[in-house]
Amino acid sequence: MSNRLPHQERTLAILKTDTVQRSLVGEVVSRFERSGLKISAMKMIFPTQEQLEKHYNKDDKWCLEKGERVVAGMKAAGQKPDKEAIEYGRDIVKTIVAYLQESPVIAMVLEGGSAIEVVTKLVGTTEPSTADVGTIRGDFTIDSYDHSTIENRAVKNLVHYSDDQAEAEREIAIWFKPDEIHNYISAQERIMYELNRDKR
Repeated sequence: MSNRLPHQERTLAILKTDTVQRSLVGEVVSRFERSGLKISAMKMIFPTQEQLEKHYNKDDKWCLEKGERVVAGMKAAGQKPDKEAIEYGRDIVKTIVAYLQESPVIAMVLEGGSAIEVVTKLVGTTEPSTADVGTIRGDFTIDSYDHSTIENRAVKNLVHYSDDQAEAEREIAIWFKPDEIHNYISAQERIMYELNRDKR
């Protein structure tokens, strides 16, 4: 990343199975493109178990935090947890892996100034029911943690995106080989960043 210019920040986005199955791929991709982001790589893929487990390599701290949220939600609904919070957190990873194997997904590398921040704003908060109107999740789904917990499945929130630059680089390497990521200058870049063919 250090040898790239600020407008060349990269991030990973995965259009999940519900985006593909609900024929929302074009709508989501167009929102990324209209913002000024450039697609540096894109492919449709059936993720493997190994690939997804590597991608969602969550530690015990993450599992405990997520599991405690599940337990709190269950207690608020008058339900009695039947296992430790950390196990509920581990179950979340299992349900996400199952969710992303329901159909092909679209993996993308997006590039542009503050790409991670831009994608975060466009997609919206993780829980669709609390996402702002105007975001991808806020406009196209109403799923919630409570609903998905009751049905013992992953929350269906359309898009995965990288949280920070280190995570983006780690995740991109899981989904793309270096020669699958393309280096080119788009017309938008020429205007937005005042680029010419000799300036990258």
